[in-house]
Amino acid sequence: MPEELLGIYKSVVWWGFGLGFVFGFFANKTNFCTMGAVSDLVNMGDWGRMRAWLLAIAVAIIGTNVLAWNGNINLANTIYTGQNVPWLAHVVGGLVFGVGMTLASGCGNKTLVRVGGGNLKAVVVFIYMAYSANVTLRGIFAVPRTEWLQTPATTLNLSTHQTLPHLLHESLGMSLGNAELVLALLVAGALMAFVFFNKEFWENKDNLLAGIVLGAVVVAGWYVTGKIGWTENPETLTEMAVGTNSKLAESMSFIAPAGYTLELWSLWTDKGTLVTWGIATVFGVGVGSFLYAIATKAFRWEHFVSAQDMFRHIIGGVLMGFGGVTAMGCTVGQGITGFSTLSIGAIITFVAIVVGSAATMKYEYWRMMREA
Repeated sequence: MPEELLGIYKSVVWWGFGLGFVFGFFANKTNFCTMGAVSDLVNMGDWGRMRAWLLAIAVAIIGTNVLAWNGNINLANTIYTGQNVPWLAHVVGGLVFGVGMTLASGCGNKTLVRVGGGNLKAVVVFIYMAYSANVTLRGIFAVPRTEWLQTPATTLNLSTHQTLPHLLHESLGMSLGNAELVLALLVAGALMAFVFFNKEFWENKDNLLAGIVLGAVVVAGWYVTGKIGWTENPETLTEMAVGTNSKLAESMSFIAPAGYTLELWSLWTDKGTLVTWGIATVFGVGVGSFLYAIATKAFRWEHFVSAQDMFRHIIGGVLMGFGGVTAMGCTVGQGITGFSTLSIGAIITFVAIVVGSAATMKYEYWRMMREA
């Protein structure tokens, strides 16, 4: 790495660890869980944690688009906002991820939080999820991803970036900045109205805290990588995000970064491997959750109760790794971070994940009743 970029790189990585720490600490404290949100809704009709998730999305949408509106970041410089929409990859990846997180008892974020809390089942899920993510990025699972799900025939090609503001800007001629602000206020306002105009939501302050803090962490992540870390590479004279794996602006996401973390451990003595923003956030979430568990005396060892239980979690981890990479994000990576850009692909993935998880829960309930 050029000497001129070393200071920026260190700042980005340490900010990644710090924001990951905050995310993990408060996710543990508030019991924030996207799989749990779907489960509460499907099995009990309880919207509490789902509203917390929607609030986090709303906060992230407002903060992210305000940053874009005032010129601090450019949302075109992200993996979520390209002109090509591989819709089949978003649908299939999202559905597979939804199935996986249900079998594994939690999404990628919840897996890291549980690792910090002493859950040995989550350790196994993390390893299989991370390995699956790696082989989906560059290994054998990349074959169905690239040759079946991300082909020209299954990709929608747009004349502009796939965010709703860009589409509004092109169709109506509204300035991009105004389109970002107007749509952010409309979408986030609708979500907040649904969240806050519910008396039961206010009964659980943890859901309110989770939505505000975790949404704000995503916004801060965009600022770190898209503003602090965005500079010109002195060797290539092109602009890039320093310290991220994609060289683009990133925020909180946990599937591909889990794969990069496993790769770093495997190639630790290779001087070419570096701790990146994504890897730092993975460590941060685990450490933040661990310190909260220790501080509240909630840390405890948990293990599998049967071979069947272990097999179920392994399959869940593998499906999450494949689905998260294929859909370009998880319930946080697409469900909050990607959604904050108002990307079409992120919205498709969000819906697919919820549908996949809900369908799996319905099937599991049917199977249990049949066996009973």
